[in-house]
Amino acid sequence: MEARMPNPALTVPGAMPALQALSKALTQEATAHGLPESTLHLVYLRASQINGCSVCVDMHCTDAKKAGETDQRLFAVAAWRETPFFTEPERAALALTEAATRLSDRGDAVPDDVYDAAAEHYDQAALGALILGIAQINLWNRLNAATHQVAGAW
Repeated sequence: MEARMPNPALTVPGAMPALQALSKALTQEATAHGLPESTLHLVYLRASQINGCSVCVDMHCTDAKKAGETDQRLFAVAAWRETPFFTEPERAALALTEAATRLSDRGDAVPDDVYDAAAEHYDQAALGALILGIAQINLWNRLNAATHQVAGAW
């Protein structure tokens, strides 16, 4: 496989530092307000699976493993509803991830029950960081998929 072009975040001046700064800010805010980085790894993996982004699936599995995540949970992310391996806050974050990633799959893109379940587990700062994280991973997925970035090359 060969990428069509370098990642656009590397070709547009200032884009990569801006995206990295956003990632750093949302991770700091999330962890300061009770949204564990491990949950962000699961969210990034799930959105990347949905979007078929091989680069991000590879990267976020690797990052999650380095942070102590188990193979069992990583293998089960795609079927998180049918497994006992995830906490209720993680389930709420994964449900919000799926809804916010699959915006056109239903008339009410992010139903109140999905949003409310996440809001039950996370304060407004953590929820804001979670939503920004979901948006950012979807951006990365789209950049990588559109340009055929190669898994493992990062």
